Amino acid sequence: MDLFTAQREFAAYGPSYWVVIAVFATVAVLLVWLGRRQSEAQARRLGRALAVLTAVIYGAALIYSLFPPSIGGSVPLRLTDLATVAAAYALWSQAHWAFALTYYWGLVLSTQALISPVLASPDFPHHEFLAFWGIHLLVVWAAIYLTWGRQMRPRWRSYRIAVLVTALWAAATVTFNTIAGTNYGFLNRKPTTATLLDVLGPWPLYLLTATTLILIVWAMMTWPWERTRHHPEGGQRV
Repeated sequence: MDLFTAQREFAAYGPSYWVVIAVFATVAVLLVWLGRRQSEAQARRLGRALAVLTAVIYGAALIYSLFPPSIGGSVPLRLTDLATVAAAYALWSQAHWAFALTYYWGLVLSTQALISPVLASPDFPHHEFLAFWGIHLLVVWAAIYLTWGRQMRPRWRSYRIAVLVTALWAAATVTFNTIAGTNYGFLNRKPTTATLLDVLGPWPLYLLTATTLILIVWAMMTWPWERTRHHPEGGQRV
């Protein structure tokens, strides 16, 4: 027990962070390589194995957050919660709506954990460290695997789905935060640690700034695939 209580706190951009980034890059390349060489049966087995792994890790983290339960930490209202569920379902079924959410949320929002991790816990191998990185990395890996490995493609319909679902989540979460005094999704105030939100202005200005940037970035992530779809000389699967 003394070994764990004396364990150092996780520090962003410390040694364990760079190990995580190296693991992320290596696995991402491997998943793309595998995805392009699999048969449909092999892809189904790998996708479902990754889906189960994602669901198990998320389920364990969610159950752990209930001991003891707290209004500010146990309600699955973070966008990470939705992104993890969407990624698991997309891997299992390859349903387009689930892929759309995984693509936009995973490649833009979940990747923020890789850029500016908000993690106040002991360092590796603490279970909170493993759960945080496991959930975020699996969502991003799912987006990379399905897009560049299995060659699923977003469309403008995908963009509309992501925007609508995200807007509904934000409205519901802001309402809950206001009533309960919580801050899920950092929609009612910034996190206490340094993040990219710090350069987007004070609350509530940073919400408008972030929303505008997200809409533009998501559109830029959609347009090249749509252009390829209408000019299919590249032979991409749609």
